[in-house]
Amino acid sequence: MSEHIHKSHNKSLLLYHLVCPIRYRRKVLSEEVSETLREVCLEISHRYEAHFLEIGCDEDHVHFLIQSVPMLSPQKIVNTIKSITGREIFRLHPEVKRFLWGGKFWTSGYYINTVGQYANEEVIKKYVQGQGKGQEYQKIHKSQLKLF
Repeated sequence: MSEHIHKSHNKSLLLYHLVCPIRYRRKVLSEEVSETLREVCLEISHRYEAHFLEIGCDEDHVHFLIQSVPMLSPQKIVNTIKSITGREIFRLHPEVKRFLWGGKFWTSGYYINTVGQYANEEVIKKYVQGQGKGQEYQKIHKSQLKLF
C-alpha cells in the first residue's frame, strides 16, 4: 500500500496508471529486455521523485503504477520514463533495434489515468458537494438562487 509523501509544505498521494505501447506494436519485450526495463525504472526512481509501485510487461506494451509528487507533471513523468528506458534498452539490447527502425522504442502516444486509493470519482464528488452544508450555507445558497 502506498504511503503519503511528506514535503516541507505539502503532503501528497498521487498515483498514476501509465500504459506505453512499443513502437509499431512490435513484440520485443523478452524476459531479458523486461528485466532491463525494470532495472532502469529503479534507477529512475533514485534520480526522480517517481516511484514505480508495479511494472507489468506484455510483449508489446507496458503498464506502470507510479507514485509521484505534485511538482512533476504527468507529462514530465511520461517523457522521462520513455526517453531514459528507450535509450537504455537500445544501448543494452542492440538486437531490439533490428525490429524498431527510426531510433524510437516507444510510440508517441500513451494512456495515463489517476488512481484513487481512498475513493472513486462519485465518492469524492459527493464529499465535495457536502462541504459547508450547515445552516449558514443553506441560507446563503437559497438567497443566491433567488437572484437567478
